Amino acid sequence: MSKAGRLVVLVSGSGTNLQALLDASADAAYGARVVAVGADRDGIEGLSRAERAQVPTFVEKLRDHPDRRAWDKALAARIAEHEPDLVVSAGFMKIIGAPTLEAYPVLNTHPALLPSFPGAHGVRDALAHGVKVTGCTVMLADAGVDTGPIVAQETVRVLDGDDEATLHERIKTVERELLVDIVGRMAREGWAVNGRTVIIGGAS
Repeated sequence: MSKAGRLVVLVSGSGTNLQALLDASADAAYGARVVAVGADRDGIEGLSRAERAQVPTFVEKLRDHPDRRAWDKALAARIAEHEPDLVVSAGFMKIIGAPTLEAYPVLNTHPALLPSFPGAHGVRDALAHGVKVTGCTVMLADAGVDTGPIVAQETVRVLDGDDEATLHERIKTVERELLVDIVGRMAREGWAVNGRTVIIGGAS
């Protein structure tokens, strides 16, 4: 049974999911603590949020390395400096490579109910398909695109007149709450993976 007390959170933008985790972890009873925030670019609000919370940050830019493999190794090395129990991809806009995935469990979110509508345009694709209910997924990342074991999902109803922006905004609100809940439960109760089934608590 794994624990998830020490978190390294990876961001590429505004860091609203990161902020939700920072706010939750301010309470010792939450069970998890953000020990570092990493990014693939500088000058972003996600890093500023971490700095305001006095959480260490690092930036590993792809363009600073000769190829993607070198960047993958460098990112994993920077993460390792902070000895996380869990890595959280919170709006991180790069695919995380094998050096990190093989060393740590990586939690990711997706704005659709996987396995439906994977990829970069989950909200747009769900709308185009005409679904009446969509939602968000928290999963453990693997080498595929949105193919890892599903940890939790929540539904969001598609309203008449929804466009991609309005629907995505409601999904993001639900996603933040679900991510905070799941990370806290993983930290407090422990978790395990049996095939593609993720079990939180109640197992040894």
